[in-house]
Amino acid sequence: MALIQDELEITKLKDLLKKNLALPSYQRPYSWSVKSTNTLFIDTYEAFGNEIKEYRLGSVIFHKERSDKYNIVDGQQRLTTLSILLYCLGENKQGMLKEKYSKQSNDVIVTNFGVLSKRANELNDDERQKYKNYLLNQCTMVQIVTDNEQEAFQFFDSQNSRGKELAPHDLLKSYHLREMNSEDENQKVKTINSWENINQDDLDDLYKNYLYPLVQWYKGKDGLGYSSSKIDSFKGIKGANIYNYAIYHKVSNLYVEQFNANGSNELLASKLLNQFQLTQPLIAGKRFFSYTLHYGRLLEKVQGQINHFHEHDQIPSKRSGDIYIKQLYECSLLFFADKFGLENLTKSVMQQLYSWSYSLRLAMNSVYPQTINKYAKGQHERANFEIDMFSAISEMSDPEELKLIVLKQPDIDNGNKEKYKVVYELLCEWNRWRK
Repeated sequence: MALIQDELEITKLKDLLKKNLALPSYQRPYSWSVKSTNTLFIDTYEAFGNEIKEYRLGSVIFHKERSDKYNIVDGQQRLTTLSILLYCLGENKQGMLKEKYSKQSNDVIVTNFGVLSKRANELNDDERQKYKNYLLNQCTMVQIVTDNEQEAFQFFDSQNSRGKELAPHDLLKSYHLREMNSEDENQKVKTINSWENINQDDLDDLYKNYLYPLVQWYKGKDGLGYSSSKIDSFKGIKGANIYNYAIYHKVSNLYVEQFNANGSNELLASKLLNQFQLTQPLIAGKRFFSYTLHYGRLLEKVQGQINHFHEHDQIPSKRSGDIYIKQLYECSLLFFADKFGLENLTKSVMQQLYSWSYSLRLAMNSVYPQTINKYAKGQHERANFEIDMFSAISEMSDPEELKLIVLKQPDIDNGNKEKYKVVYELLCEWNRWRK
């Protein structure tokens, strides 16, 4: 591969933007969202405020077409946004912004200029100048240059995909490790080792099929499509955040840790305090890893309780729709146990949540993730319409309140009465439904 070794380096933003950068015709339009643009400002300004000596902004890949022309293969979105930000801070000589952008790109540039101009105007003159200097001189990027366009594309593909994009939990790992700056190296190594010892497919399953849907459903939001672009729910409260709500949650976590560490306390002889709740924000850094381990273990205990409570044929698993229903049932028990404790997954609770989950199986010939998502929000017209189970559990103050939810007998497909005979007869018996 024709990498230009002399130009493979970590480069200050100031030096990168001095190059004769060009946008080749094959580049996609500039499309950074307002949220991404604002996040770039927040992250770099926070690094500036914390006096981080070098803040890495990722990498860029160039195809060097001639001695002084660098075509941007990867990094256009960040470089354009950084150029807009610097322009807003008074750095008017921005070569990138003189490039020919499409109308679609221009519209987005104007929008993001408005966002960054507003943020820049929040700073006084002295802050603005120092922040600009920080961006130019202490923010860096890894510069990768090739002299062959095709090889530049190949390198881009190998860096960014390798046939598979980086898993969301890998991105979360990197994010929370960065938030562990104040921890000693031994703590970091211990944390990483505990994380790497977990089966990575299990981590993907935990977040995609349980934690992400749950933190969405109780708020009445969609729990579908968990991906790298939807990890904000698990970034938590940063250590540097000093707003009232952040201080409250950080102190609460610290108190529980200290309380649980006090082995002389009589209460602790029988039970530790639970540090996490799915309806509360987590604290960024080492506690994220503890959070993941906690819910992985809790899910295993819930699944064990299901196996102990139910006969094998009461949990169908032949079809994909059966698996989705089973996961919905597990989610309901996990959410309830998170709120009230495993000891409150009593016979009546399990019967109620099983009845709610499997009513949908009896009512539907085909069950898809979209079906589950709609039902979980109480919006499925075929079964228990307007029973928003996860929101209801989140608002309960006593586990006995679950019994106050009246489940209606769904309009059951005749074929399902035979196909899921065991489930049908069980629900009729438990809920006194007419057969």
